Amino acid sequence: MRQTLRRSCAACAKSKHSCDLFTLRCSRCIKRNVECVYANEPWRPAPATSEQDYGQFSAPVERSGPLIGGRLGSFDPFDSYPPTRLRREHVQRLIYNFLHKIAFQYYPLDLSATSNPFLVSWWPLALGDPALFHVSLQTACLDEELLARRGFQASEILMADSVALLRRKVENTSLAVQDGTMNSVITLALIEFGKGNTKIGEMHVDGVKKLVDLRGGINGVRQTSPLTARMVSWVSLLIMGYPQFDTQDDAGMGDGISPIPEWQLDQNTHNDFCNIDVDIDDDVKNVLLRLHGVFQLAQTIPFPTTRLHDLTCFVVHRLLLSVPTTGVQSTITECIRYSIILYMLIIHGPSYYSHAGMLNAMVLRLKDYLQRQESVTPTYNSLDVWCCTIGLVASADTIQYDWFLRRVRDMAQTLPLLDCDDALSHVKNALWLETAQGDTLFRCHWATVFSQPTTTESLDIACLIPQDSHS
Repeated sequence: MRQTLRRSCAACAKSKHSCDLFTLRCSRCIKRNVECVYANEPWRPAPATSEQDYGQFSAPVERSGPLIGGRLGSFDPFDSYPPTRLRREHVQRLIYNFLHKIAFQYYPLDLSATSNPFLVSWWPLALGDPALFHVSLQTACLDEELLARRGFQASEILMADSVALLRRKVENTSLAVQDGTMNSVITLALIEFGKGNTKIGEMHVDGVKKLVDLRGGINGVRQTSPLTARMVSWVSLLIMGYPQFDTQDDAGMGDGISPIPEWQLDQNTHNDFCNIDVDIDDDVKNVLLRLHGVFQLAQTIPFPTTRLHDLTCFVVHRLLLSVPTTGVQSTITECIRYSIILYMLIIHGPSYYSHAGMLNAMVLRLKDYLQRQESVTPTYNSLDVWCCTIGLVASADTIQYDWFLRRVRDMAQTLPLLDCDDALSHVKNALWLETAQGDTLFRCHWATVFSQPTTTESLDIACLIPQDSHS
């Protein structure tokens, strides 16, 4: 019988330090070579339970996830998580599902159990935050119930309790601006958006934006919680369809989304990498040149996947925020703008939630400007080949694919392009980042271009996103 809900040993509690719950003797006590006394009894795993005992919410859960050798209780040996209205066995199963599956679905950019932020940052926070704990369980519960196809009774209970717990927190300013509160609100927005409740999702986004303002802007949030800042800015973009936060300038000034350090390199050394039309607007040309410099550096010093995520978020926001609302638009500028956005989404892959909606919207915009460009520029260069190829890859498994396929075939005959290697040399001459499967991904679409045309051609969307975004 546990005596308290304290999640630390006596020494750590006295010193007000965080405590390691993964062993029966915490790391601080081991280092100091002193006795380690816990107030709580360690959690003892119960005998294996059959799936029949899980009741109406049963769904097969894969036990061989990225965390090897773990038992259901090993992540919280003192069984000290916040109370819920669900049965203990069900809660433990949802915890297991979240730590083994959901964490890596939400954040596929880091598949390591020792560094994935949902394991090392989010989950410890959730154990001390009832609202975030309920929201986290809800993501695992929805996944389970969708597989079981037996209704959403448990997730509705968690949703009701999540909203009630959050309402109490946001009424207190000091609690409202906590990372756990913001994580909870943006996750609820994502859940509602995924269920088709778009207006409710947008309402939650408006709420989290107010919390960000109280924290001094999205860059202020990033200083203390990079995961929260990344998730809030990216998920808000996916839900609303357009940026909700400004970006910093190229020097890193301002309270908006910050550029990665490589962004600030001198772009003048890369201003002749392709034939750049003089009519390209400065905002887009600047992004194109700086991206080329970043990608060139990444060829010799690969940056981590979190850096790719930050770069993608910054670039997409920067380009969408600079879309002209009045005046005459340069068609080539807009073609390059949406091609860059699509290329960043392709090499980045989905994170937190599918970006298919945004991908499709950008494909339609690119198609529109490519159609306008046809009557303006009768000749083609590497940049034209690159733009059309990006549209081809991004439109895979959609009704737009055949249009891009015909456009690329016409271009291949006009230049002419002899084979896949010839075509990819033009693509890589424009803007290109070497990724684990990038060459294979683009080559499979160009193979279709050079194959005999059929009535309807499309590639499976599984070919669209590489399994490993960047290595």
